[in-house]
This record gives sequence, structure tokens and C-alpha cells, in this order.
Amino acid sequence: MTINFTIFVQNIFNGLMVGGLYALIAVGYTMVYGILRLINFAFGDIMVMGIYFAFYGATLIRLSFPLAVIFSLGTTAVLGILIDRLAYKPLRNSPRISALITAIGVSFFIESFAVVFFGPNYKAFLEALENKTIAFESFVIGNVYLPKIIFIILGITAAALFVLFMIVYRTKMGMAMRAISADIPTTSLMGVNVDNVIGFTFALSSALAALAGVMWALRYPSFYPYTGFVPGLKAFIAAVLGGIGSIGGAVLGGILLGVIEMMIITFFPTLMQYKDAFAFIILILILLVKPAGLLGKRAVEKV
Repeated sequence: MTINFTIFVQNIFNGLMVGGLYALIAVGYTMVYGILRLINFAFGDIMVMGIYFAFYGATLIRLSFPLAVIFSLGTTAVLGILIDRLAYKPLRNSPRISALITAIGVSFFIESFAVVFFGPNYKAFLEALENKTIAFESFVIGNVYLPKIIFIILGITAAALFVLFMIVYRTKMGMAMRAISADIPTTSLMGVNVDNVIGFTFALSSALAALAGVMWALRYPSFYPYTGFVPGLKAFIAAVLGGIGSIGGAVLGGILLGVIEMMIITFFPTLMQYKDAFAFIILILILLVKPAGLLGKRAVEKV
């Protein structure tokens, strides 16, 4: 089998970039699951709302693009808190199946809201950029053309994950988040406001999903209300692959999934149209071979 070296290198970097974006969303899944044992299936849709907030912040409110991104992160964080307060908080003591059904309902609601409010048609995210050529500029290394936007996305993703790890492992709020993930009743008895910590977790995870959405739109500039459906599912698979409940596992799973997808395209270009299917094959295999994920720990479900 002959492999084009240029395509191989390009797809390695594409895989790292896409995997980093999967990781940002997968971290949101794993943070919420770690605290509430809840799979918040709305993260893909929150990602899309982040794209819309940034787009209209730049085109309608006329903010500069960096300010539009900050506006998107802030509004999406508020959206995450509202979702928790209105949809999940009333179900804190209900059976988990009720929360799961609610999560699916929230996902459908956000998608339908976006279709009605923003319209069902595709929009060009490049309209939000002052410098529209940045999406087409490339570094040339020998015969390899690497888009500059890939390195920008990789840098921002790495910085966001570093800030996340600092918050979780170096702050009092992060300590409270880890304590709640271990034992909610005991943590509340120690004077921690559990609802505030959970709200902060939803805000932080939603902001990360929005950041992933903005960077996704920079790389793939055409978007519409269902843009986040497939990335959201793949991020969930990445979280399971790495070990849902483990932040490091979510990052590892996201990067692995992105690289594996791109390597499939590199070695088997005729299977490109089936690329998305391989993510679900990986999910089935990991559940059969190592259900707890690569970095996850096997736990006994309490009843």
C-alpha cells in the first residue's frame, strides 16, 4: 500500500485538531457525569448555540471577533446554568432514567429552538471574521501545506485544557467539584453549596463546548442548527473511550478518536464516506473489551 507522505502529515495534524475539539466537548460530558452520573446529551447543541452567539455577536452587535468569542463563552455559560436550574435541578432526587429522558428532551428543544429562531439554512461563519483570509493561509514545509488555522485551534485547545486542569486541581471550586463527585451528601454536610458547584460545572462545561464550536466553525465555516449533532455524539464516544468520569481520559479519548478517524482516511481513502461509522464501531469494541474505558475505573452501581 502506497501512502502519500503529504496527505499522511496533513491528516496527522487534522486528527490532532479534530481530536482536541472532541476532547473539549468530551470533558463537558465527563465533568457532568462525574458529579451527577448524568449524560447531558445537549452538549452538541450547546456547541451550536456557541457558534450562533459568536456569529451574531460579530455580525449583529458588531463586536470584534475576540470579543464575540468572549460574548459567546459568557452567554453559553449562562445557558448551561439555566439548563441545570430549569431542567435538571428539579430532578436531583428522581430516578436517573428521568434525568436521561430530560437530557434528550433538552437536546431536541435546543435544536428546534435554533431552527425556529435562527432559521434552518446554512450560514457562513467567515462573515464573523475581520480577516477572512486566515482560513485559507497555510504554512509550507517542503511539499506539505498545513493551514495556519489548524495551529491556532491546537494552541487555543491546549490553553483551554490547561486552564481547565488548573481550575479542577488547583482551586477551591475544583476541590469542591471533586468532593461532590465522590460523595454529594457528605460534601453538603461540610458546608459546600452543592447547587452552586453543580451550576458552575454546567457553566464551565458549556463554555468549553462553545469554544469547541467556534473553533469547529473556523475550520469548517458552514454551519446550521444540527451542526453539533455528530460532533456531540463523537465526543460522547471519546468520553467513553477514555473513561467517562475521568477528565484526563476524556482528553485522551478525544485525541485518539480524532487521529484514528484521519488515519482511516489516510490508509483507506475509499472508506472516507464511512468515517463516522468507525467511531461507533470503536464504541462497541471498547464496551466489549474495556467497559470502564482506557483510564476509567470499574465501579459498582449503587441501588
